[in-house]
Amino acid sequence: MKLSKLFVPTQKEDPADAVVASHKLSIRAGLFRLLTSGVYSVLPLGLIIKNKVEKIIREEMNAIGGNEFLLPALSPNELWNETGRLEDFGDIIFRIKNRELVLAPTHEEVFTSISRNYITSYKQMPQMWYQIQTKFRNESRPKSGVLRGRQFTMKDAYSFDSTWEGLDASYELQEKAYRKIFTRCGLNFFVVSASSGAMGGTKSEEFMVESDAGEDIVVISEDGKYSSNLEVAVSYVDGVSRKGTNLAYEEFHTPAIKSIEELAGFLNITDKSRLAKSRVFVIPAKTEEGKDKYLLTLVCGDDEVNETKLQSLFGASLRPGHPEELMDITGADAGSIGPIGIKGNVKIIADLRLQDADELVSGANKNDYHIKNIDLKRDVQGIKYCDIRTVKEGELTLDKTSKLRVTKSIEVGHIFKLGTKYSVALGAKFLGKDGKDNPIIMGSYGIGIERIIATHIEQNHDSNGIAWSGEIAPFKVILINITTQSKEITEYCDTLYKELMDKNVDVLYDDRDDLRPGFKFKDADLIGIPYQIIVGEKNFKNGDIEFKVRKTGERSIISKSDLSAKLNELLNA
Repeated sequence: MKLSKLFVPTQKEDPADAVVASHKLSIRAGLFRLLTSGVYSVLPLGLIIKNKVEKIIREEMNAIGGNEFLLPALSPNELWNETGRLEDFGDIIFRIKNRELVLAPTHEEVFTSISRNYITSYKQMPQMWYQIQTKFRNESRPKSGVLRGRQFTMKDAYSFDSTWEGLDASYELQEKAYRKIFTRCGLNFFVVSASSGAMGGTKSEEFMVESDAGEDIVVISEDGKYSSNLEVAVSYVDGVSRKGTNLAYEEFHTPAIKSIEELAGFLNITDKSRLAKSRVFVIPAKTEEGKDKYLLTLVCGDDEVNETKLQSLFGASLRPGHPEELMDITGADAGSIGPIGIKGNVKIIADLRLQDADELVSGANKNDYHIKNIDLKRDVQGIKYCDIRTVKEGELTLDKTSKLRVTKSIEVGHIFKLGTKYSVALGAKFLGKDGKDNPIIMGSYGIGIERIIATHIEQNHDSNGIAWSGEIAPFKVILINITTQSKEITEYCDTLYKELMDKNVDVLYDDRDDLRPGFKFKDADLIGIPYQIIVGEKNFKNGDIEFKVRKTGERSIISKSDLSAKLNELLNA
C-alpha cells in the first residue's frame, strides 16, 4: 500500500478528552475518530488492524470446530423477557422507541432460540457456534476511547452439549484457543477467576492485561500461582478472636457519629476489627404483589463488603438500600444501624472474620446510639457467616504461601460455563440417550475486538508513538523515500516496493513527495510499523540504506544487497 493513497490523518497533539495512552495514540495515528460520546468510526489503518485481529480469531475458532454466524443486532423484547434479562440489564440496553426491540449487548438469547428449534437430539451435539458482530451498551460514562464505548465489536461464541462432561471439554477447547489468540495478537496476558455477573452460570474466567488504563481490579499472588478478579478474590486473614468475657451488651450515646473512622476516634481506639460495620441491602420482589426482602451485612470496620459476592449468594438483583429506605427498614439512618433489635424481617449475614466474635461495637438501630459488648454467638439468632469481604493488598493466599497484590487490568476476553440457565428459560431441550427431554448445556465465550487493539497499544508504545508487534501490526515494513526529488532513488524505491509486494511482504510505502523527511520519520514512529527501511541520498550514493527497528530504536546502515537477507531474518524470527 502506498501511503499517498492511504487515508491516515495523523495529528501532532493529543485529543483534549483523552487520558490513557491507547486513546491518545489511536486518534493521533489515525486509527479511530470520535463521532459522538462512546461511538467511534474505524478509519482505514484501524480497519486493517481490526481485520487482522478478526482473521486470527476466525482461524482459532474454526480450528476447534466453530461455525460462524452473523445474527441481527436487533432482537425482540419478548426474547429478553423470557430470560428476565431485560430487567436485569436495565438502562444499559438501548431500546427502540415505539418498537418492541432492543440493540443487543450480547446474544445468548438469540443463539439459544436457534438451538431450541434445530438441536433436538444428543446425537447433534456438541456444537460450537460463534459470530463477530457489533454490540451496543448504553454506558453512562463512556471513556478511554474504544476501551469503554457504547458501540463495539465482539466475538461471542456458544457451546451446546448434552452432558456436563461435554461442557467441560468445550470450555477447555475455548480456553486453549483464547490463549493462542491473545498470544498471536502480541498481548502479555493472564487469566483470573471471575464473576459471571448478569450472564449467569458457574465457572467464569477473564483474560486480563495488566495496565493502569484498566477499570478492572485484580488480585495476583507474588508467586504467580493465584490470580482473581477482586470481585471474587479470596485470601487468608486472621479472624476476630473470641474473648469469652460474657459481658452484657450496653447501649451508649454517640452524638453525630456516622462513620467507622469517627466511631474509632470517639472510642479512642486504632484497631477497627471489633467495630462491626453494618450495611443494608434490598432483594427486590419479583412481582408487584410480592414483598422486598432485606439483608443486613456485618464486616470488620477495617473491611469493605463485596457486593459481587453478595449477588452470587442472593441474586443479581440485590442492591444497596437507599438512604430514604433505611429508617423504615431498621429504625435508624446509616451510621447507627446494627444487628441488635433490628425490626422487621431482616436476614443477618456476617463475614467469616466475625464468626462467633464477641465484645463487638455496632449501631443500635437508633440514631446517635451504638451498642458495645455484642456477642454474635449469644445475641444474634439466625445469623449466617459467609465470605463477603473484599480482599486487600498485602494479604496472604489461602494456603499462606504468598502475598497478594492488587492492580488494575483490562479485560480482553471472558468465558463462562452457562449450564442450563438459558436453555431452561427458553425451552431449548433435546432427547437424551435415556429417551427423556433434557435442557441443552451451554457455555459462552466473548472477546472484545477493539479492546485487543487498544490493549496492544497500552503495552507497546513510547513517547514517539505506537510500536506494533505480533501478527496484528498493520504492516510489517514501512519503506520511506526521503529524497523524492531524486529520480534514481524514487525508481529504486518503486522497484523495491514491487519486489517486497511480490514476496508477500506486508509493506507500506511512504512515497509522499510534498513532506519533509522529519515529518515522515515522526509519522513512521507514530504509526509504529515494526521495521523501517529509509532510503536517502547520502547512504544511497554509497550503495547503502538505513534500517531501523521501531520497538528498540536500533538503527543500522546496510548495503542494498543485504536487505533481503536482513528482512528474511527478522520477519521469520
